[in-house]
Amino acid sequence: MTHKNNTNKQSSNPVGELPDAFFLVETEDESDGELRSTLSFSRSPTVLLTFAANRFTRAAARVYQKNYGLGSMDWRLMVMLTREPGATVARGSEVIGIDKAAVSRGLHRLLKMEMAVQGKLHANGRSRGWHLTSTGHTMHEKILHEALARQRKLFKGFEAKEVQSLCNMLTRFLTNLEEMQTEPAQSGDMIMKKYPQKNAKE
Repeated sequence: MTHKNNTNKQSSNPVGELPDAFFLVETEDESDGELRSTLSFSRSPTVLLTFAANRFTRAAARVYQKNYGLGSMDWRLMVMLTREPGATVARGSEVIGIDKAAVSRGLHRLLKMEMAVQGKLHANGRSRGWHLTSTGHTMHEKILHEALARQRKLFKGFEAKEVQSLCNMLTRFLTNLEEMQTEPAQSGDMIMKKYPQKNAKE
C-alpha cells in the first residue's frame, strides 16, 4: 500500500485558511488499484489529538485503578472539585466535556467512597454543589504527585515556552470547538453537495 501527501500549498498560512489537501493523504488500495484520500496520521491535528487523548486516558486509567481503585473520570472530577469547589453536575459536564449523566454517576461513586459530599439545594430547586471531603482531598494530593510525574515524562525534552504554546493552541481549539457545537448540524444533502461521490471508474 502506497501513500502520497497532498501538500501543494504553503503550510505557514493560518489554519483557518489551509486547503483541505493539507490534512489529507492519498492511499493506493492494492486490491483494486484505486487512489483514495483520507486524513493523514501525521498532519491532521484532530487525528493526532484523538490518538493522544485515547492512549493517555487508557494508560492513566490503568494506573489509577491499580494504585488507588479509581478511574480516570473519578480523577478528573476530583481535579474539578479542587479547582472549583461547589461545582454542580452541569458545570462539571461543561468543563470536562461529557454528558451530565456520566458526571452524576462519577460524583455518586465519590460519594459512596466518602470522598465527596453534596451541598445544599440551590435556589433553582434542582441543582446542588459538590465538595471533596477531607478523605477526598487527601486522595487528590496522592494522585496529584503521580499525575505530575507522568506529565513530566510526557513533556521530556520540551521547553516551557513550547508547553505554553501548546496550551494556548489547545485553548483556541476548544473555543472553536465550542462555537462549532452551537452551529446547526449540516444535513446529509448539504454535505453531499460539498463532497459529492465520484464514480469509481472516473
